[in-house]
Order: sequence, then structure tokens, then C-alpha cells
Amino acid sequence: MNDLIETLVGMKEQDTLNLAEKMLNEGRDPLRVLEMCRQAVELVGKQFELGKYFLPELIMAGEMLKKISTLAEPFIKQDASAAVQRIGTVVIGSVKGDIHDIGKDMVAFLLDVNGFEVHDLGVDVPPAEFVAAIHKFQPQVVGMSALLTTVFDSFKETVEAIEDAGLGDRVRIMIGGGTVTDEVREYSGADAYGEDAVAAVNLAKGWVKAA
Repeated sequence: MNDLIETLVGMKEQDTLNLAEKMLNEGRDPLRVLEMCRQAVELVGKQFELGKYFLPELIMAGEMLKKISTLAEPFIKQDASAAVQRIGTVVIGSVKGDIHDIGKDMVAFLLDVNGFEVHDLGVDVPPAEFVAAIHKFQPQVVGMSALLTTVFDSFKETVEAIEDAGLGDRVRIMIGGGTVTDEVREYSGADAYGEDAVAAVNLAKGWVKAA
């Protein structure tokens, strides 16, 4: 197992932060560093589902990821153009019944540094709030996140609410989360699912470019 993943899964906060900072300062790809952290947090989530980790470990993993995202931000912006020109708008949130924000926050962060205007609705977002946000912000893309398998119906209900509001032709919908698969995407009626945060950004870029 990669050292960074191992220390994060092992809840060794200071070792994890020190290693991430060392990797960034040595010129490692900041998006790759964040991807390794995402993989580690996904493993923590699986330990949680197995009953081997509990809420404090989930919270701690999320806090480590947020701190590393802060460390990585200037390195990512070094690689981007000095003046970020907004290329599109995204509404994003964790669906009704899910309070996890780790993956969602990483996607929102990467969308922002890649030129998108991001409106983060937070967690436990009911379908009506997604619909209202689409009316208000006029996004090209809607991103929905969930970690719990028990809330997959919320994906489906939200997609249906967007379609029932007559907005289905105006936005592209992607879903994501550590437990999400293409089968879940098909069940929900979403346009695509992002296997990881970088894939989600690439989906959004492709959709905006094609519009």
C-alpha cells in the first residue's frame, strides 16, 4: 500500500500531513496526491461500513483530506493560468439522507480550480433544493454525491424531480461516491458517474465544451 494511503487509513494525522507536504514540495503531481488521499478516505469508508471504524475516524479522515487540499491548492493553481476564466457553472450536493461531504468537497474544489463556478448546496439535500438551485444558478452540470448505499433512491428521486420540473434538457447530471457504479447510474437515470474527482472534472469539461 502507498505510504500516504497507509498513514491516512492508519489515522496517523501528523505523519500523513508531513508526507503529503513533502510530496508536494518535491514536485509530485498535486492532483495525484489528492487522488491517493481520496482512495485512502474510500478505504476508511469501507472500514466504517464493516463496523471496524466509527464516526470519529470518518470525521478525522475528512479533516486530514481538507488540510491536504489546502496544502495542495497553491500547487494546483501554479499549474493553472493566472487568471481563471470561468468556463461553466455547476451545482453540487450530497443527496437527501447522506451527510458525507469528503468526496463532494474534493470535486467542488477541483471544479473551482479548473475554471467552473461552483454552487455547493451542502449535504442531505432534498430534490426540491436541487431543482430550485437549477432555476437560480442556471448551471450546465449538476453533481450529486452519496457514500451510503441506502440512499441510492435519492439519486433516482432527484433526477426525476429535475425532469418533472422540465429541466432535464437544460442540464447534464453526474453522480459519484465511493460506492457508486455504472449500474447505480443506470438505475438513477443520471447521465454519467464519475469514478473519482478527476473523472468528474473531465466529465464536466467535456459537457461544457460540447454545449
